[in-house]
Amino acid sequence: MESANPRRHGERDVMNIGKSIVIKGELNGSEDLTVEGHVEGTVDLRENVLTIGSNGHIKAHVLAKSVIVLGAVTGNITASEKIEIRDGGSVDGNLVSPRVAITEGACFRGRVDMQKQRAQPLQQEAASAQQKPVQPFGSIGQQQVQPIAAAPAH
Repeated sequence: MESANPRRHGERDVMNIGKSIVIKGELNGSEDLTVEGHVEGTVDLRENVLTIGSNGHIKAHVLAKSVIVLGAVTGNITASEKIEIRDGGSVDGNLVSPRVAITEGACFRGRVDMQKQRAQPLQQEAASAQQKPVQPFGSIGQQQVQPIAAAPAH
């Protein structure tokens, strides 16, 4: 006898947030998620795949195993496996993942960090960078840079 919801071997549970749904706050889960509605706050799906559908609008810090963007994201995305911004998708924020794909027709504004084994979000790196002293222009370490003498005119 077949079950009411047959699944193939290896298929994962996928939850959907419909177009008319608005979520504000923290969103955590242990299932793959497709968002067609609006989410503001934090999305934490570290072991799962997040898909932002063509009608989806995310204004949040996103942590997931993989992120596929077909809609709009405003905020930083950190993924342990990959981030894909597909045709029609847009991201205004920083990306941290070992693999990043941005297809033709996608929009992206931000910074990309593709270092392997990168666990820290870019905000922590930016905070530590602000604490480092800035070298004055024209110096390297403790040595002053000397201008190159112009060649004598003939």
